[in-house]
Amino acid sequence: MLKKMRWRVIGAAMLAFFLVILLVAGLVNIVNYCVVTDRADETIDYILEFETMRHQNTGYGNGGMMPRPDNGEPFMGLPDEEENYMTRFFIVIVDSEDMVIATSMDYVATIDEAEAVSYTNEALSRHADRGYVHGYRYARYENNDTTLVVFLNAAREVQYMNSLLLMTLAISGGSLLLVFILVVLLSHRAIRPIAQNIELQKRFITDASHELKTPLTSMSTSLEVIEMEHGSDEWTDNIRSQIGRMSGLVSNLVTLSRLDEVKPVPDRESFDLSSTAMEVLGIYTAQAAAAGKSIVTDIEENVSFTGSRSSVRQMLSVLIDNAIRYSDDNSEIRFTLNRSHGKVHIEIFNTCSYDKAPDTDRLFDRFYRPDESRSTATGGNGIGLAIARSVVKAHGGRISARCPSGKSMTITVEM
Repeated sequence: MLKKMRWRVIGAAMLAFFLVILLVAGLVNIVNYCVVTDRADETIDYILEFETMRHQNTGYGNGGMMPRPDNGEPFMGLPDEEENYMTRFFIVIVDSEDMVIATSMDYVATIDEAEAVSYTNEALSRHADRGYVHGYRYARYENNDTTLVVFLNAAREVQYMNSLLLMTLAISGGSLLLVFILVVLLSHRAIRPIAQNIELQKRFITDASHELKTPLTSMSTSLEVIEMEHGSDEWTDNIRSQIGRMSGLVSNLVTLSRLDEVKPVPDRESFDLSSTAMEVLGIYTAQAAAAGKSIVTDIEENVSFTGSRSSVRQMLSVLIDNAIRYSDDNSEIRFTLNRSHGKVHIEIFNTCSYDKAPDTDRLFDRFYRPDESRSTATGGNGIGLAIARSVVKAHGGRISARCPSGKSMTITVEM
């Protein structure tokens, strides 16, 4: 149990740190992307304004090329004069049928017209008016029956964004690894008070059990002597009943303490679970008949299982005894056992008559009794189902209960 608790602490700490670092890294990259992209879009807007002014009187011509700037005039559309010389772009104009009617390749050297047309077709195939294509930031502008597509060289910006992303991933991964090592090392100290408390509780239960067994044995022996000399009556019967109940409680507490150990099932063996279930049911069939109840079984043959046979037998005994104790008079108890998809499934159904549907999430908690008056009448102490859950968990399984209306109880085990 302590090992599971420790790994839960580690898991919770790592999950919290992972979410925080994911949020920080995500925000850094998103903000960087937005800033870089907004700057590129602002540059494209300046380019569009510059080209519009340059060609407002000349048009685009019929040769498929925009007029070249006079005397090799450099691009001077940006407020920052130095930045103008580093801005590389090209423009493509298409008609309503996406056919290229003009291009401007004056301010780019590494792209030819064929590549420009290919980039344009890829940009037009996308639904977004702005985006990135092969290291270029593009923007589409509708103008009557034509579409103007501006491509700005953003290779450095794209490389910067990718480098920042890789760097944040590397730093995040390294931080996660470092924090994991630190959490693993410090988790021992974190759960040490809990471990000490649990150890003290287990020691108390063990010591108290041994201390209680001696007076209980003495009381039982003294009761037998009294009955031999004076005979039995309702008082001696009541004393015997309470001694038996006390002895059972002590035994159950010791069992729970053992199941809470690091290795609750040290010795595992493969055995026939079907025959084990039949043996347990054979013991309780007479008890059910004496209470005016019947047990109907549906057990698949030759279902093998690897685990502690004695613990599983105890778990089955607890579940069947619980069904007999708390089922309605003259009712039918159904027990089902089968294997499906590599797992053993056990289901126990019985009718009941709770005034209020019990809290099935707490049903397997220690000392929880949904109906105090009925539990007292039947001799329950709220330990049996807790033992059943501990046995199932020790074998890597799970147990659950359903009692939707308080009129029927179904306990399901999967191992």
